[in-house]
Amino acid sequence: MQQIDWIVLGSTLLFIVLYGTYKSRGSKNVTDYLKGGNEAKWWTIGLSVMATQASAITFLSTPGQAFHDGMGFVQFYFGLPIAMVVICLVFIPIYHKLKVFTAYEYLETRFDLKTRTLTAILFLIQRGLAAGITIFAPSIILSAVLGWNLIYLNIIIGILVIIYTVSGGTKAVSVTQKQQMAVIFAGMFIAFLLILNYLPLDISLSNALEIAGANGKMEILDFSFDFNNRYTFWSGIIGGTFLALSYFGTDQSQVQRYLSGKSVKQSQMGLIFNGIMKVPMQFFILLVGIMVFVFYQFNSSPLHFNPAAVKDVMASPYAQEYQDLVSEKMALDEQLITKQLEFSRTEDASEKELLKEEIQIINITEDELRVQSKAVIKKANPDAETNDKDYVFVHFILENLPRGLIGLLLAVILSAAMSSTASELNALGSTTTMDLYARNVGIRNDKHYVRASKWFTLLWGVMAILVACFANLFDNLIQLVNIIGSIFYGNILGVFLLAFFFKYIKGNAVFIAALINQALVIGLYLMDEFEIINLPYLWLNFVGCVTVMAMAFLLQATVMKNGTAEK
Repeated sequence: MQQIDWIVLGSTLLFIVLYGTYKSRGSKNVTDYLKGGNEAKWWTIGLSVMATQASAITFLSTPGQAFHDGMGFVQFYFGLPIAMVVICLVFIPIYHKLKVFTAYEYLETRFDLKTRTLTAILFLIQRGLAAGITIFAPSIILSAVLGWNLIYLNIIIGILVIIYTVSGGTKAVSVTQKQQMAVIFAGMFIAFLLILNYLPLDISLSNALEIAGANGKMEILDFSFDFNNRYTFWSGIIGGTFLALSYFGTDQSQVQRYLSGKSVKQSQMGLIFNGIMKVPMQFFILLVGIMVFVFYQFNSSPLHFNPAAVKDVMASPYAQEYQDLVSEKMALDEQLITKQLEFSRTEDASEKELLKEEIQIINITEDELRVQSKAVIKKANPDAETNDKDYVFVHFILENLPRGLIGLLLAVILSAAMSSTASELNALGSTTTMDLYARNVGIRNDKHYVRASKWFTLLWGVMAILVACFANLFDNLIQLVNIIGSIFYGNILGVFLLAFFFKYIKGNAVFIAALINQALVIGLYLMDEFEIINLPYLWLNFVGCVTVMAMAFLLQATVMKNGTAEK
């Protein structure tokens, strides 16, 4: 990185922190601190909701996901617009009518204190882990690529977020997220245009999409019921809808964004805006990854994108074996570039089809070399992380973008990390204060609860930094966050649906069902991991929701049928 990149990166992050602290000064009561004084307009809510979900993981993992596997991942988001409509019609009016500070507060009104406490604790567990991952994700990748110290990065990101989140609460999170989304959109759009500009002069966007399609990267829809494929139309519509309902409807990090709305209508418009924009946004981010793939059809790409893993193998006795694979790939790259230029310039259909087959064979051979390289890396260092999807986009940024823009794109990644982490810490502090602390210490004044919220937010910030410092890279970071959510969300959503629609079900039945069901869902996930059963994690949202409702009905109808006095 050059000096100009450091200036762009540092000034962008510093502006966001100072702006958020300045704009949110003077939050003196609980409503101001936890709900932003209920002043948020729909566009603020919509952007804040999007920024909360669009963590650094989105901008690191998603392009790499598209580079390796194509556009199919977009199906994961197909259920989101459906969920937005349901939340607008059912969840938001109830939350606003009861003037709740957290989603779980409603459950005590409907069921009892222990059910409220259980769901709040489940939220704190999964979101506390996720907050650490949203810090860790950009840190480990930037540390590997740039050589920065991983621990220092975790601490720096965590402290920057803690400063304005603790000082200004919900309002600070909302106002900074608008600036962060502006940086994110500008950075990704510039990156997309630059990639197109780097392609050969006679390669247009339509040519680039044709090249990607010829290599199977543009296959968006998969209508199969194949459980071996995590991302299909049906898993997106069914599992994705239940995940989005759980996340946006019951996860306090999202609920708090629209509880700050000026009115029910403003909150609803904000979520509808998110429902309309989210799928195109994810489609565009995946498309950036596709363009990176096309760029590397005309330029040599690394055999492995994680420089730390490459460094390990090159310092081992297996260096020559790895170097032989690199030489093979370089020879293939030369063939690939020649064939791609011929493919893009010829208009003869039969010749085009023949070239397409030859290109596919070359790309398949390159993929096989990548698999072999991972095996060599593992031999050199059994603890090495061989999955390099999360490194694809940041490697492209550092190797190909002009000076200054590198700083901007790194600011995009860190801004995304800060926006998600800020929402999570804000929600963790609010939930701990209102659902656990305030409910058990008795009535105190507003200043006391504001101070308590700040201390709990700070505590969760420190916890998130610690989780980040001790975390290990998973198969794919964006999958890890969704897996953690899927293990808990379905259960929590089922409890809320019982509360909304089935007045017959009482608190004891729901509480016992939720406890049993959480153990069941964790068991199902572990059985899938150890290949005892085949159940992709997205389906855990649906299964968890349905089974907790079924158990509650069964318990209410049998064991607790005589408990008429039960709340």
